[in-house]
Amino acid sequence: MPALVLIPVLLVLPQLIHGGGWELVGQFAMAAVQPSLDPVVIQSVISGLGTTVSMALLGWAGSMVLGVGLGIASSRTVWRAVLGHGAPAELIRKLLAIPRSIHELLWGLLLLQLVGLEPVVAVVAIAIPFGALVARVVSDLIDALPTGNLNALRAAGAPAGPALVTALGPPLLPQLLSYSSYRLECALRSATLLGVFGLGGLGTELRLTLQSLNFKELWSGLWVLLAAMVLLETLLGWLRHRWSMPNRFTKKAMVSGRQGQELVALGAALIPLLVWIAQGQQIDPGALLHWQPLPPIGPPHWAELAGLNWPSLVGNTIVLTGLAAALAVGGAPLLLLLVAAWPLGKLLVRGIWLLARLWPPPLTALLLLFVLKPGVPTAALALGFHNLGILGRLLLECAETADRAPEQALISGGTGPSIALLYGRFSSLARPYLAYGAYRADVILRESVVVGLVGATGLGSQLLEALSSFAWDQLLALVAVYAALTLLGEDLSDRARHQLLETAHGDDQSQEVGGAWR
Repeated sequence: MPALVLIPVLLVLPQLIHGGGWELVGQFAMAAVQPSLDPVVIQSVISGLGTTVSMALLGWAGSMVLGVGLGIASSRTVWRAVLGHGAPAELIRKLLAIPRSIHELLWGLLLLQLVGLEPVVAVVAIAIPFGALVARVVSDLIDALPTGNLNALRAAGAPAGPALVTALGPPLLPQLLSYSSYRLECALRSATLLGVFGLGGLGTELRLTLQSLNFKELWSGLWVLLAAMVLLETLLGWLRHRWSMPNRFTKKAMVSGRQGQELVALGAALIPLLVWIAQGQQIDPGALLHWQPLPPIGPPHWAELAGLNWPSLVGNTIVLTGLAAALAVGGAPLLLLLVAAWPLGKLLVRGIWLLARLWPPPLTALLLLFVLKPGVPTAALALGFHNLGILGRLLLECAETADRAPEQALISGGTGPSIALLYGRFSSLARPYLAYGAYRADVILRESVVVGLVGATGLGSQLLEALSSFAWDQLLALVAVYAALTLLGEDLSDRARHQLLETAHGDDQSQEVGGAWR
């Protein structure tokens, strides 16, 4: 059903096409097999990748420290064990919704205006929203755990702290480790995105080479980034398997004593590594305390604020989110069905999805502007392509763990491979996959600011104008509206997820996959 959005998109697309950039698109495609091997270019790319990976690791580590601490503080189960009621948890959850609703790019640009181009800006821009998001997930994970052992320990007279660690720590740890590995992948993509907007690293190199049409140098950076992403995904997958961590589609896993010792050793080695990286990148947290001179901030211009076309800004942002989410959610299963009988096609789709995951949406939007006019559909295609890679990978992993017996039975009965895949495996995964799609739509709403900042209509483009002109009254108003909109979208996606997963209660496989959204 989400794939039906392709019909209006294909009808509108011919009106957006202009004939000025097809030759450039051809040059871009040809450069993929002829990347620049100039030693100076390779050295610059590797240096940029090192900066991006460093920012990602430091931002990820900061977000995990913040997220775990705040997640425990916002858990209803924890407060009930300590005070007997969960009222403080509700207050903390509401406060954390504000930093979570603001995209890391906005945090980066705001901090850039306040403290200047400091290396710590990218780290903090990742750590703040990621930490609030991790806190939400950690608190949900804790509250979803059975409390029988905790109640027994408390009834036996055990203090709240030790009882919580003993009863909830072992079942929480594997899920926390699995989610932290996923957040590390997200941190690498976010660090690349922040670089696109001038915060350093490989993202800056990619944008400069694209804007100067040096496609061979651009692909040198892309191939190096692709190799780093594949290496990271492979390493994290191996660690999940070695330490019996659940992937995003399983619920239960335990960590043995030997695996626990390895985790402790890795954690001990990670601390000096992060310190060394921070010193090498000249990360100075004290720079956040020294704000650079800003233009005088006058009283709010209420007439200008009221004069903004708020219905159009909000409406375009919502339409952009809906189009991108439908393209991503519906496109993944549709592509897999189309190539079900073509093994080489499956490999090609996997490769395209891998490129989509690592290719920042703003760069996709810039590339599309070679042949398409700016507007909501163009921005939706850029966002949809990026999220298609993420949802496609999830669906592939999900389908590979599903029971293939019904599909094989249909094929044995003479059914074609596409229909057998649709009814044999996809039918059992439909509701949990759509539940994750609802969560991804909430993420896309936050990400809409990314393509808005490169010329698409909506709140993002207006935010860029407010930042560039130091119109702080407009900036605060726009951020407030954006935060309210994302919080509303988060609530609606939560409701959709719960409804979809509750209706799938009869299918154990669907229930396990339903935990994937975490």
